[in-house]
Amino acid sequence: MPGIALPTLPTADVASHNTEKSCYVTVGANVYDVTDFLEDHPGGGDLILEYGGKDISSIMQDKDSHKHTEAAYDILNERLIGFVAKEPIIKAVTAHDRPEDIVPLLPNKEGLEALKANGAANELTEERPIFAATGLSGVEDLTKDTDLDADYKTHRFLDLNKPLLMQVWNGNYKKDFYLEQVHRPRYYNKGDGSAPLFGNFLEPLSKTAWWVIPLFWLPPVACGTYTAYGGLPSVFQTAAYWFLGLCLWTLVEYGLHRGLFHVDKYLPDNRIGITAHFLLHGIHHYLPMDRYRLVMPPTLFVALATPFWKLAHTVFFYDWYAATAVFCGGIFGYVGYDLTHYFLHHKQLPSYYRQLKKYHLEHHYSNYEKGFGVTSRFWDTVFGTELGVPGAAKAA
Repeated sequence: MPGIALPTLPTADVASHNTEKSCYVTVGANVYDVTDFLEDHPGGGDLILEYGGKDISSIMQDKDSHKHTEAAYDILNERLIGFVAKEPIIKAVTAHDRPEDIVPLLPNKEGLEALKANGAANELTEERPIFAATGLSGVEDLTKDTDLDADYKTHRFLDLNKPLLMQVWNGNYKKDFYLEQVHRPRYYNKGDGSAPLFGNFLEPLSKTAWWVIPLFWLPPVACGTYTAYGGLPSVFQTAAYWFLGLCLWTLVEYGLHRGLFHVDKYLPDNRIGITAHFLLHGIHHYLPMDRYRLVMPPTLFVALATPFWKLAHTVFFYDWYAATAVFCGGIFGYVGYDLTHYFLHHKQLPSYYRQLKKYHLEHHYSNYEKGFGVTSRFWDTVFGTELGVPGAAKAA
């Protein structure tokens, strides 16, 4: 894994976090910080505080008092902050001749065997698989600080302490090595959370806040829709063409993500192709939680949208206003896509979107060669690229 690890916390420290200001709970050896979930818990925050600093394994599994869904465990997994060595594990450490095999948790292979021999393996809630494609074991790994110096020394790819663009350009990386490394996510937690790309006056141009997207695109969408309405016979026809464009966007979204952003197999094995790939989408997989490089800069999308303007007016050549309505519906779909993409990475969402969030983040941490739908998995189902984590390959 790219220099990420969780601490093993003292039992007393975990037990002391039992207030609304800081609330931890444990499941086996896993420690979760659920402070920010207290207000959102369906049963009320007081119910969680009752178990603050304690193990909740039994209550999570108690179907009579409350049946917890898979979503409840997903919420916990997003808040994993470390591990705690409880009494059975401490006894196993004491009995084992190499304590470092077991602690800090998680144990290595020899340590796991020692835990099993001492009957303490059940304290570990699961053996966490590491996905070979990404070097991560779950969604929580996407937000664990990368040790920048150790990562560079280990992988000899990019030094996150320095501007990235010229490192990619001058790196002379082979395509296979580049693709392997750029799809192993790192988490940069300095300054505003964005690693330097240019390292000069161009740096601000590489960052886009999420709110820029609706602010930039919705006024021209509204203007174009109104213009189309003025040239079409009825509101119904305008709405029909507009919603057709919105539906067509979902296919365009899938096509762009799969056929352009992930054109990995056909990527030229030279620095021009590799640098273009990095700027277009590689940097997002390399630093997936960078909140200022999650949405597309307006200038880039103008370039991508121009061919679709021409395409819409070619297909609907018989009516300029119909073509404009279709195009505006598609651009609105893009705005929804970019905002959804941002919120999937950075916000707590309602039930449907939690499932979509889980699905999209699996694309980042388990298998980047599937799961290309962001606002919906519909086209993944149609084209056979739907994600299925249980079948994912594990690293040796």
